Amino acid sequence: MAGKVTMQQIADHLGLSKFAVSKALSGKSGVSLETREKIVNVATQLGYFANKSQKAGSKKNEASADGSQAAKETVIVLVPNVRYQTRDSLYWGRIIDGITNELESRDTGMVIVTDQFKDSFANLINPSGVRGIIGVGFISSQLLLEIRSLDIPFVLIDHEDPLIPSDALFMNNVECMRRVTNYLIGCGHRTLQFVGNVRFSRSFADRYQGYRSVLVEQGIPLDQNEELLSFEGDNRSEMTEALETILSRIEELPTAFVCANDSIAICIMTVLGKLGAKVPADCSVTGFDNIEDAAYAAPSLSTIHVNKEAFGRRAVEMLARRVEQPDSPLEKILLAGDFILRESTAYAKKVD
Repeated sequence: MAGKVTMQQIADHLGLSKFAVSKALSGKSGVSLETREKIVNVATQLGYFANKSQKAGSKKNEASADGSQAAKETVIVLVPNVRYQTRDSLYWGRIIDGITNELESRDTGMVIVTDQFKDSFANLINPSGVRGIIGVGFISSQLLLEIRSLDIPFVLIDHEDPLIPSDALFMNNVECMRRVTNYLIGCGHRTLQFVGNVRFSRSFADRYQGYRSVLVEQGIPLDQNEELLSFEGDNRSEMTEALETILSRIEELPTAFVCANDSIAICIMTVLGKLGAKVPADCSVTGFDNIEDAAYAAPSLSTIHVNKEAFGRRAVEMLARRVEQPDSPLEKILLAGDFILRESTAYAKKVD
């Protein structure tokens, strides 16, 4: 569509009121989830968000010209208290440490905010005093829409919304998991299972994709237990209970479990112990993230090392680039990880 896309055009396209479109695109309540998704989808197709990006860029340039940009010395770190995304987390907490250290080195203030508030995000902060926002982990679409409507530069860590374009930073989950799977196959493993709810996060889905692609390339039957791709649990105790139920129904255990993260891997090793299977003599187990517990598990866990502090530092650099170059193309950056071999992996008992 040529020219600037307006809310009225989106409303006409959907047969809705401009008021409803305005509420949906600003992340405000009063619009059903289904209607909001339709509006965001059409807005994306028509190029509305591209217009908003150009508009935001021009505003930042004007601010720099009159000197008001210099007053924006605070970065908000948005850490939704869901999915273990807390300051005390062995994973997310280290990423926040990296953000904190990098902002301190740049003489920039930081405020940590969770999305557990009843009022709108705009009423919680002073947009004119915010240099940018770093979203850590999963952020709801509604909140992202509200942030975007404020014309504040933002960067997302380990999350992206398919309908709301943004700069995003991920681990190279596919390639890291390909490396793990290739290693296990090289050790003679031919019956493997991936463990992790692929709907939990984009990273889990990408890790499963990497695992699966290697099996296909090597001509090894997938034979994936679907329950291991959809189990749930809010903590290790609940995950262990769910996994014990699933594994106890498997007649012959695989020789290797490839887990979406370290906590899941530790739960798998606990369940295998209860079932009388030895790690790694009977089953090899791998994790992802290299949290502190991975090294102290019994046996110690082979895993992908994520340099979590570097992850946080890189997000600050990414945000600084967006602030300084508001009209530059959006970026999705993938960071490499190292495969750390420990005691939980070994050659399979039988090699085909």
